[in-house]
Amino acid sequence: MNSGTHAGSPAEAADADLVDGYVPDDEVLAAARARSADLGCGPLSAGAGATLRFLATTLRAKAVVEVGTGAGVSGLCLLGGMVDDGILTSIDIEPEYHRAARAAFREAGYAPGRTRLIMGRALDVLPRLTPGGYDLVFVDSAPIEYPSCYEKAVSLLRPGGILAFHNVSGTRVTDPSRRDPDTLALREVARAFREDERLVPALLPVGGGLLVAAIA
Repeated sequence: MNSGTHAGSPAEAADADLVDGYVPDDEVLAAARARSADLGCGPLSAGAGATLRFLATTLRAKAVVEVGTGAGVSGLCLLGGMVDDGILTSIDIEPEYHRAARAAFREAGYAPGRTRLIMGRALDVLPRLTPGGYDLVFVDSAPIEYPSCYEKAVSLLRPGGILAFHNVSGTRVTDPSRRDPDTLALREVARAFREDERLVPALLPVGGGLLVAAIA
């Protein structure tokens, strides 16, 4: 008999709490998280945020693209790992989210020149960015757009750069009974990561599932 834990077990819940509580939010990040709740744009978890900061630090990232600004939670995490003169380009269609993110970045002490917030659809904006000019691309937007964002995002990365897609839950992707458009899109992008010979992929069990890959 398998003695491992089952999905949703108390042990797994405790593990998730440990991951999310290991690197606690500072005051600015907590305030941004509260704004996210007020605006109805659920922020990524503390564990996923810490993972993004770790990746940006490991890369010594100087140029990062974020699809889905939200209220600035993920942007704060990315900026926290980037080099001092690094620039975060963040794309969103909601002006209210950009206002909230600007407030968060200002409260954190980041100069306006450290961020470039672009209003518009990611599928329209990404092709206008510099191919091969970025260290990291993070996508946290409507899942239905993930497959279309995927190829455009890969083209933006330098060799050794990292691609990360949020909310690609392992259970959601592997459950064959789920056939809604968002799940099918997540399944498609997960398969693309795994089959693309340019990528070295992994699915990390933080937040709603963080699908990452390095450009080989």
